[in-house]
Formats: sequence, structure tokens, C-alpha cells
Amino acid sequence: MYDVSRMDAAARLPLALFRTIDADPRHWQILALSGLFIFSYSTSSFGAEPSALLFAASGAMLAQTLGTAIINLRASRPLFHGFEVKSALITTLGVTILLRAAAPWIWFAAAFTGIALKFLVRIKGKHVFNPGCIGIVAMMLLLGRDAWVSPGQWGQMPLIAGYALALAALTLSSAKRLDIALGFLFTVAAILFARAVWLGDPMAIPLHQLSSGSLLIFAFFMITDPRSTPDSRMGRVLFAMAVASLAAWFIIGPNQRGAPLMALAALGLLTPLLDRALPARRFEWPRGMPALEGRRPISTPVSIRPWGTKETPRP
Repeated sequence: MYDVSRMDAAARLPLALFRTIDADPRHWQILALSGLFIFSYSTSSFGAEPSALLFAASGAMLAQTLGTAIINLRASRPLFHGFEVKSALITTLGVTILLRAAAPWIWFAAAFTGIALKFLVRIKGKHVFNPGCIGIVAMMLLLGRDAWVSPGQWGQMPLIAGYALALAALTLSSAKRLDIALGFLFTVAAILFARAVWLGDPMAIPLHQLSSGSLLIFAFFMITDPRSTPDSRMGRVLFAMAVASLAAWFIIGPNQRGAPLMALAALGLLTPLLDRALPARRFEWPRGMPALEGRRPISTPVSIRPWGTKETPRP
């Protein structure tokens, strides 16, 4: 005799797991960023470290806790109502992977600053800056050489695998922000290759400039943040082109490290202007599991025969 209920549960497990992950686009981001953290840690002597992850997580969670509590106190709601641990975790991973620092407290300060500014700098309820980006930029501007972004952390194969992982996560995600990622990457690449052709430089130069782990993280997990980028598709494309153009200038001109991050932080206030000029439905993170209406009833096999299975709906 076969244990039909266990066989049925095992067969349904992959689909149930996929639905659980797909219920919130941040799940895909967390999985992909965790994979990139492992790539960075395992493939480079100068990659991300678990100690940095711990300090960044402490700063992000502290800021998220304080911000949530203050907002709820002012609204007379339960103290930790709507606590967003997923957003804090995404900021933690982004800061840990990208930022290099002379002291551990800098990772704490970067994550804390990024999450704190998410609560403090808002226009019509929408935060202006990507938390991870603004936290890193703040540390780079305030601390100078003690905080920096390492452009080439990984070897070639891990970088290719990282792009594949990031693309898969963003494609599967219901946030639907592949347009802004590709718009940014294509614009940056077009400017850098056009400059190389104009100056007669070898194509190895723009290829090297584009072969950056920080560019990968930025394009797929920072500029694609649906809560700090324009709501309309046209607005997102225009925003991506503006950020890409400024980032390319930072690369070509002053050769600024962390050029995309600097560009995104500098043009953050462009988002509310584009939202006003090109209005669209605002993106909101899903709360709870998706409704089950409209789905077929789940069936459980009650007997098994050599030629098939008889099924009856669960009550």
C-alpha cells in the first residue's frame, strides 16, 4: 500500500514553495542578494564578510524598529504594526555586498542611515531615496577614504552567474521593473561604447567599465526599487536614462567610484517630478498571502489503482 497523502503532499511541495516565494517580489530579491553575497564572499579576498552583514543588519533593524514605532505611536496603532523586516533585510544585503569600510561600525551606520532616511524623507507618503544607495553614498561623502565601493569584486564567471541570477529574480518578481534595469544598462553601455568609438579606444575599455559587480547590484536591486522610482513605465525609462547619463559622466569625467550610486542619490528628487508629470498607479508591497478566489479546489487522492487515481475535493 502506498501512503497517498504523503505522496500527494510531496508532489505539491515545489508548487506551494513557488507560490509562497512569488507572493511578494521581495522574496526573490532576498534570495538573489543572498546568492550574490555568497558569490562575493567565496570568490574574492576583498568580498563581503559575515561580520559586515551582522553590523549592517543591526543598523537596519534598529532604524526600522524606531521608525515603525514612532509612526505607529503618532497614529495610535500597535507599536510594531506593519514592521517591514523584508525591506530592512534587502538594505542589509545591498550595503554588505557593495560597501567596503575601514571599520565595522561604518556598515552599521550606512544601513541605519539608509533606513532612517526612508522614514524621514518622503513626498506624499513615498520615500525619495533607495535606502541602501543613500546609506552608502552618505558614508562615502562623510568619511572619504574610510568608505568606498569596490567595482570589481568578483571574477568573470561569478559575475556572469550573478547577472543570470539577478535577471531571473527580476523576471520572476511581480514588481515588474525589468524596464528600468535594462533601460539603465543599455544607456550606460551606449554612452561608453560611443565614447570609445569617438576616441578610437579599444573596446576592452568600455567592456571593463561594464564588468562590475557593483553595476550588477545597482542595476537589478537598487534602481529597480519600486518604492523610490517613478510609477509609470515612461517615467521609469526616462529616469533610467537620466541616471545612466549622469553615471556615465561620473565614470568618464572625474572617474568617481560608485558612480551609479552617486547618480541615483543625486537624481532621487526626479522621481516625484516624473510621478507628477506622468501619473500612474502607485506600487504597494503585498500584505499577506494572495487570495485563493478563482483557484481550482485542492483535491486529495482517496484511492490508488494501477490505471490512475480517483480524486475528490477537500471539504
